[in-house]
Amino acid sequence: MSNIFNQIKYKYSTNFIDIDGYKVAYVDEGNSEDVILFIHGLGSYLKAWDRNITELKKYFRCIALDLPGYGKSSKIIHSGKVDFYTTILHKFIKKLNLKNVSFCGHSMGGHIASSYVINHPGQVKKLILVAPAGFETFTDNDIEGLNKITSPDIIFNTSDKQIRINFELNFYIMPSETEEMILDRIAIKTDPEFYNHCIVVSNSLLGLLKQPVFDQLAEIQTSTLILFGIEDLLIPNRSIHSTTTKEIALLGAKKIKNSKLVILEKCGHFIQFEKPDLFNQEVVSFLQ
Repeated sequence: MSNIFNQIKYKYSTNFIDIDGYKVAYVDEGNSEDVILFIHGLGSYLKAWDRNITELKKYFRCIALDLPGYGKSSKIIHSGKVDFYTTILHKFIKKLNLKNVSFCGHSMGGHIASSYVINHPGQVKKLILVAPAGFETFTDNDIEGLNKITSPDIIFNTSDKQIRINFELNFYIMPSETEEMILDRIAIKTDPEFYNHCIVVSNSLLGLLKQPVFDQLAEIQTSTLILFGIEDLLIPNRSIHSTTTKEIALLGAKKIKNSKLVILEKCGHFIQFEKPDLFNQEVVSFLQ
């Protein structure tokens, strides 16, 4: 057993809680009675929110977790299904006895957050979807093709050069602060449990594709803030869909009745990290 990706260091004090045998890592900053629970994206970790928690903890209690298989959480292999993650979130909230909880999910985290509020109506105060997955639909052939190019072996053998390229694809202009995350991603390749992480990432993508939420978005009654970067290169999937990011954003927002859509100019997929000041302002305004 490795020391849970000990190669990476977090900015904030790291806590751990056991949920169904998984050691789940999280940070907990701020003293407000109003809680934001941050849910990271595919292949990411709680450090994705570093440029937001510092400011937002002045207004809210900010909790960001590493989903099982990611960051410093247990690397026990699991299905990666959306309902697996929503169950983990539900038990996480119960164990920490959290009240007045709003969700903030990025990419895959947005898909998971959407599924949660659909299946647990009334449990979440407000919902923030940051470049969320789940606004696209995929055919069986699409899923088969994507599954082939995101196998655990392909993820495991990603070169350092390709890792850097993959990060660059998340941004319109990549902030210098991204270098720390790039070095983390390179460093964890030496961890004995890295292959387990690769399996979880692969399973998670398949889980998203096989448990879509698009047709259920109209069931969301929670007040929702949706943010997209107009220069997002990852949503929609350009190898499959010819629609634009703006079209996808409008399509999803139209289905969520009580929603506000914000489209940021000169911004890519990793909105909260590329445009933290604008993102933080929108979150404070929306939640207050």
